[in-house]
Amino acid sequence: MQKIFLILMFVVSLNAQIIGGVGVVVKGDAITLYDIKKEMGISKVSAKKATNVLIRRILEKQEIKERKLSVSSSEIYDDIKQTAKRNRMSVDEFYEAVRNGRGLNSAEIKEKVREKLLSQKLYSAIAYAGISKPNDDEIEAYFESHKDSFLHPSAFDVVIYQAKSKEMLLQKVKNPMFYSPDIASSERTLEYDRVSPELASLLARTEINSYTMVVPDGNGMYMCFYIKDIESPSELGFENARNQIVSEIMKEQREEVLGDYFARLRQNANIKMIREVE
Repeated sequence: MQKIFLILMFVVSLNAQIIGGVGVVVKGDAITLYDIKKEMGISKVSAKKATNVLIRRILEKQEIKERKLSVSSSEIYDDIKQTAKRNRMSVDEFYEAVRNGRGLNSAEIKEKVREKLLSQKLYSAIAYAGISKPNDDEIEAYFESHKDSFLHPSAFDVVIYQAKSKEMLLQKVKNPMFYSPDIASSERTLEYDRVSPELASLLARTEINSYTMVVPDGNGMYMCFYIKDIESPSELGFENARNQIVSEIMKEQREEVLGDYFARLRQNANIKMIREVE
């Protein structure tokens, strides 16, 4: 009898801990206080904003399930292959670059891609009838009112480091005084318009006097860039920016449609606020 009593007490205590750890329940799906704190740390936002993000995420997953949307293995692989190609990498090199940069293994990368593709299918299904391609007047008006958004560095003064060993380059990044004859280096000025969009984005995100992440160079070696200087910004120009403007306008339309849709969905959903993050 005492053993049964102890087991029952353990179960009650365990259930109390589980229930006590739940912050929100969205149509039967729980968001724990741990989930909220984790999102706060990742996104650097308040508890309220983190909770709203997680509620939206659950509503999306539930909507995907209700609409019976799915993504095949071939769709996932094709997306990974296209992303690798845009970065001038093989699939294996892409996996290694993401593992090195974000600490994700191949299974986690595939899961992230699967979630992205499912979200894209959901967004397309919801927003399809609510967005339209902008006309020339709308495109020009957007350009005139967002000119600062279409400025970019004209060039990057860099030191390029290359080696067969990724670990050796990582050591160089951590300790700039480190020297090895196996690390080749060269100084170059890379014009913004003459490098791939992915490389331009990587360089633009890196501060002056800092190193970029170590990435495969597409030829069986590894490379990283030390940013010496970023030359003055230049304007992209209306015609060169046209496709980007169309994309931005349609993105804003889509976000408005999606925002309204999920606001209505949330208003009608059974959401129970149980505990707040202290």
